[in-house]
Amino acid sequence: MSWSRNTLHVTTITFYIFDSTSLSMERTTLRLHDRPIIMLGYPITHHQKFPIVMQFSWAFLFLTSVALAKGQKILLTNDDGWAVAQIRDQYNAFTATGFDVILSAPAENKSGTGSSTTTPTVLASACEFNTCAAGSPAEGSNTTDPRINYVNGFPVDAVNFGIQTLAPKFFGSKPDLVVSGANIGANLGSTVNVSGTVGAACEAALEGVPSIAFSGSSGSQVSYTTLSQTTAASTVTANIYTALVLKFTQALLNNTTPLLPTGTSVNVNFAANANCPSASSYKFVFTRLQASSSATDVTTCGTDHLIAESTEITKGCIATVSVFNASNKGDVSATTQAAVLNKISSILSCP
Repeated sequence: MSWSRNTLHVTTITFYIFDSTSLSMERTTLRLHDRPIIMLGYPITHHQKFPIVMQFSWAFLFLTSVALAKGQKILLTNDDGWAVAQIRDQYNAFTATGFDVILSAPAENKSGTGSSTTTPTVLASACEFNTCAAGSPAEGSNTTDPRINYVNGFPVDAVNFGIQTLAPKFFGSKPDLVVSGANIGANLGSTVNVSGTVGAACEAALEGVPSIAFSGSSGSQVSYTTLSQTTAASTVTANIYTALVLKFTQALLNNTTPLLPTGTSVNVNFAANANCPSASSYKFVFTRLQASSSATDVTTCGTDHLIAESTEITKGCIATVSVFNASNKGDVSATTQAAVLNKISSILSCP
């Protein structure tokens, strides 16, 4: 980093992270030739110049978020396909925030395929939105970014490829967390049994990787190229849901491991955004998959009976949070619910 009279020339950013658990300090350097970084919406690239008067506020705010994300390895997947706007918006946001990210998703829309699996094969027809040609290999990547990958199979196959093949290649280990979705359309109650988004999250959990299944009541099955239309309804929705996904993910990751009880995952659903103009309009509420008057749940908000997610989501700008068993896709015990609730309590609200 160097500067002239009025501008700062940035090639690397070095910062220090204090680990309150080990009481140690770690030095980390970001090299801007590896990938662009966004500070408050301003793209910072190799040898970028910007006014010195702005450097300190930008650096402080940016490094605060990067410090939280530093070194955390995220695998993104979905059932809507690798080229849909929602997952690419999340890829951009997670990368810009400082996470180490790879994307592994189906070559085309595989919604409603649950936990189906197959052996990926050469494409008989083009990928969704013609993002790869017929005859392309069973697995492939974006020509300009090898971290963005498709798998010609089901969501379960895509997440398996991400964990078993891509993660060792790019991370040198398993991911810290699998983020499945946000799905285009809600996955509430018994719908989790047929949801490819939930199926992918279950597969990750069963392979020993913590996972979250996100779904949104709004959204559009449109190409990532539409994200350049910043005022389009589909882009606005994608941006809102991405911000919510990021908020929840950061809250969970701001904990010691294990992040989630073994064999469990979390189903998060966002209400439609027609009357919810921003991510800050939403509140996260702890719920259960299925309504039950007899089950004893974790005690929260003065009751040990959680509301069903399909009921709670109708109440406005709500994001429901339900812990479920990755093997049978059913609700879990109060003890298991409590283990998750305690990790994300900072962002939860009462119904």
